[in-house]
Amino acid sequence: MDPVSQGVVAAVIAQTRGQPRQLAKAAAIGALAGLAPDIDVLFQTADDPLLALEFHRQFTHSLLFIPIGGLICSLVLYPLLGKRWGLGFMQTLLWCMLGYATHGLLDSCTSYGTQLLWPLTDRRFSWDIISIIDPLFTVPLLIGCGLAAWRKSRRLVQLAILWGGLYLIFGYFQHGQAIAQGHELAAARGHTVLRLEAKPSFANLLVWKVIYETETHYHVAAVRPTLPRPQHWPGTSVTKLNLQRDLPWLTADSQQAKDIERFRWFSDGYLAMDTDVPNRVVDMRYSLLPHQIKALWGIQLDPARTPDQHVDYVTQRSDARSALTALWRMMRAD
Repeated sequence: MDPVSQGVVAAVIAQTRGQPRQLAKAAAIGALAGLAPDIDVLFQTADDPLLALEFHRQFTHSLLFIPIGGLICSLVLYPLLGKRWGLGFMQTLLWCMLGYATHGLLDSCTSYGTQLLWPLTDRRFSWDIISIIDPLFTVPLLIGCGLAAWRKSRRLVQLAILWGGLYLIFGYFQHGQAIAQGHELAAARGHTVLRLEAKPSFANLLVWKVIYETETHYHVAAVRPTLPRPQHWPGTSVTKLNLQRDLPWLTADSQQAKDIERFRWFSDGYLAMDTDVPNRVVDMRYSLLPHQIKALWGIQLDPARTPDQHVDYVTQRSDARSALTALWRMMRAD
């Protein structure tokens, strides 16, 4: 999730341990430890644009790395903060462990994908129950964490945790309803579904993006499973990537061909050609409007490149204001 959400969730969980008078210190140390796994964004190089995709949410986010990550955080934060605040090393270590432990699990609740069990497997866990940014989840937690530190009240910590838990449970319920509605749409169209997923649209749990795969195409639609009333928006479809048909000039053993396979792993196989830009392969799972196929990112290939040259990684977020306005109308059931 976004850094604010990661920090505040880690802070709240750290506040469950220690004396009530120490809740502010617990929140500060827990939040910093909770943000630490995202240091993996530094693992990138201009020579290989896809390296960052492979390393982000990898070993620093693994459940098996929590003891190591928490210990490293405590070795840094104890002399900087813990010792100055009169805390013992073990107390600092405990808050660091708790804060660090929340990060990978919270990221896995989103759709992006997190390698929770690295190095045992490179599977990207994505439970699809909350958007990467969701103010309705984060702001109440932030208020609860701050008030708990100010009032030195463990009850407020418990209320914050209760809100966060109920919100994620609601997301899980909505996800299930969106999946069911997606299968109904596919059946009504006479499609044989190979796989189907549902993902929350930007910053809410009301409108969901349904993606399903048939033999030759990927199809998307938007659904509102429950509140304020069930509804769907038909969406569109795109032909699945076929290298021989779509990129006949591509040499199988070239670096660009290898980069497509790396991007395929990152995108869970949901690859298609950009209909507007030649030689651009996109991850069609994500768009600002859930019933459209306007990819947020992709890779740009170039027939003129040498066999050892990489692709370019590109992002596409044009006309965001009008898209968010349209999404707001969908959320309000206009």
